[in-house]
Order: sequence, then structure tokens, then C-alpha cells
Amino acid sequence: MTTATQFGLSTIGQIAITVRDVGRAVAFYRDTLGLRFLFEAPNLAFFDCGGIRLMLGPPEGNKDSFSSVVYYKVDDIQDAYATLKSRGVAFEGEPHLIAKMPDHDLWMAFFRDPDGNLLALMSEIRN
Repeated sequence: MTTATQFGLSTIGQIAITVRDVGRAVAFYRDTLGLRFLFEAPNLAFFDCGGIRLMLGPPEGNKDSFSSVVYYKVDDIQDAYATLKSRGVAFEGEPHLIAKMPDHDLWMAFFRDPDGNLLALMSEIRN
């Protein structure tokens, strides 16, 4: 466990790009740009960009709002959540399970920067 004074975010685990048509976007990113396709989930597609995962999906909430989301990879999402919360970060909810993968569970917790940009903590907890 880290202490609040030592903790700092550093590793980007995933970046999300909002798209209108996931199928069209998959064709562009995979076939045109040549990114390595990883997998699809309902209305989402994932690629490998040199060790950083790229997620393509529709915008959340306001369907006319397009932005990117930076996901910071942490080993212990509960500890990171508690530390950042103690520093005044207002999370949109507690860390929660996003998906059960074959070899790990994917957990996330979302928050916003002072300008309203969406950021997230992500943790891949091995089974």
C-alpha cells in the first residue's frame, strides 16, 4: 500500500475515442491505419497501440458531445481511489467492476479534471 504523499498517477492504460459508427471506425483504425485489433464488446472495439489500449465507442450521455478519455492504470484501485479522494478529487462513483475477462477482472472509477474532462482509474485484477 502506498501513502498519500508518495502516490502519483503515471501509466496510461487506455485512451477512449468517441465515434458515431463503431464498425466504420474499426475498419478505419484496423484496415486503414493498421492498428492491432484486440477484441470487441457490445458497441466497443479495442486496439493495441504499443502497450496502450485504444477503445472506440459512442459518446456517453449527450450524444453530440465527442471527447477522449484518459485511463490511468493503477495496481490497487481502492488505494488510488482513497488517496485521490483524500486530495479532493470528486469521483462520479466508487470503483466498480466493468468486465470479467478470461484472466483478469477490469475495474474502473471515473472523475473529472477542473475543466470537466473525463478521466478514469483502471485496474486489471488477475484471477
